[in-house]
Amino acid sequence: MKPIPSSRIQTPDSHRFPWYVRLFLANQRRRYGQELEPARLWARTPKVFATLSLLYGALDRRRSPIEPALRSLLTVRVSQINWCAFCVDINSATGMKRGVSAEQFAALENFESSTLFDERQKAALAYAEAMTRTDAGVDDALMARLKARFDDDAVIELTAIIAFQNMSSKFNAALDVAPQGFCRAPEK
Repeated sequence: MKPIPSSRIQTPDSHRFPWYVRLFLANQRRRYGQELEPARLWARTPKVFATLSLLYGALDRRRSPIEPALRSLLTVRVSQINWCAFCVDINSATGMKRGVSAEQFAALENFESSTLFDERQKAALAYAEAMTRTDAGVDDALMARLKARFDDDAVIELTAIIAFQNMSSKFNAALDVAPQGFCRAPEK
């Protein structure tokens, strides 16, 4: 198992998590080859961690009205804006497994002018930026653009995904959680 990178708050290896958290962390070791530092931090407050895990599972479910690749594009863009290197790392790796190209991730900052994104993706990304940037906000024109491509239930789900990623990336950025090397650039 790779060592977990440090953050501003350390969770000692000797920390004793409740049984249900230990099961979750064991699943991470199986899935990622290591425990995720944010999980170890959140898990220091087990009831909050359990609730957070259930919320994430509900938002990242197979039957979501928001397709997996778009969910990944949104989480990476929100993470870029919030300066969360860990989130960009893990969400980019997940996105590549979901069919998002490295070129799309590289073009995210200029998605509006890129031909790599369709109008549905551009509307969702514009919404993510408006929700995330404190100087922007969501206006009626943006909501109309969004509703032309998503039904009301999908807009609610988009809002929840973006809000969750804002919470997650701001938590990790404030605690300076380092990337764990999930998304590596291809060798040239």
